Amino acid sequence: MTTANPEPTAPVDGDQQTFLLVDDDKVFCGALAGALRRRGYRVVVAHNHDDAVSEATAWSPERALVDLRMPGKGGLEVVSELLRLDHELRIIVLTGYGSIATAVEAIKLGAVHYLTKPASVDEIMAAFDRTAAVTEVEAPAAPRPLDEVEWEHLQKVLTDCAGNVSEAARQLGMHRRSLQRKLARGRPED
Repeated sequence: MTTANPEPTAPVDGDQQTFLLVDDDKVFCGALAGALRRRGYRVVVAHNHDDAVSEATAWSPERALVDLRMPGKGGLEVVSELLRLDHELRIIVLTGYGSIATAVEAIKLGAVHYLTKPASVDEIMAAFDRTAAVTEVEAPAAPRPLDEVEWEHLQKVLTDCAGNVSEAARQLGMHRRSLQRKLARGRPED
């Protein structure tokens, strides 16, 4: 990952701030972690919801970058749980599958910004420095597959129902077992 600014910018307060990266793409995490370390951050990496919660509890990061699409519990659930642990945490949601609905939901949950991949280190750092939440999302080049849109909608309703499958099924107008089967299949693959 290259940056336009060759001079690393360390945290201004003199203390080494902790940065939590949550993404199932290990190559991306490795590259971004290296770039952030060169800028003076302590970087902690997690590749799923449970690891993210565990690392956030252990390290109390000041900033987090969370991928929206991951196996199991998705990025919106990670954002919600991280902010439950520390409401001061500044979170940016990063995804290759941008949509207005998920951008708005991420901001409602407390993320400070929403970026689509690919994003440079400079873009990510600039997003953290913004004071107002922004939900500008570029339109995708091609329509998203219906199964992706359905999965995001199911996850949103489930999140709104605090994980209660029966209540989510009622709100979706479907049988609980039908919803459980859809959830058990997991996130649609690329």
